[in-house]
Amino acid sequence: VAFEAEGDSVEELFRGATQALLETLADPVTVGTSWTRQITKVDEDVASLLFEWLSEIVYWKDAAAVVFHEAPLALTCENGKWMLTSTLVGAPVNRQIQELGDDVKGITKHLYEVKQHGEQWTARVVLDV
Repeated sequence: VAFEAEGDSVEELFRGATQALLETLADPVTVGTSWTRQITKVDEDVASLLFEWLSEIVYWKDAAAVVFHEAPLALTCENGKWMLTSTLVGAPVNRQIQELGDDVKGITKHLYEVKQHGEQWTARVVLDV
């Protein structure tokens, strides 16, 4: 499974890529909000930060057996370092009430790229399912 995300800022790009991953795992509308986890990630490289962030979502999907309703995030840059803060919000997997999608095993480096064209940011992400 692959997707492309774009945004007029790095933060919009991250939001778009996050939403694409969440929707690949399950229809967020069908997922409750009983499980939360605060996440902070820091990296100098935007592409590396996005890769690590998406990988973190997949990690928690497996480690806690949850899918996600939402993952609101904020992205800041200070002294050349990008910092992402987010709260993953979801619920344990329940096939009876959730519309589940693909079981993503990981984010791959295959064809992975993050580019900036003027003010526009784009990313291509390939998922291992």
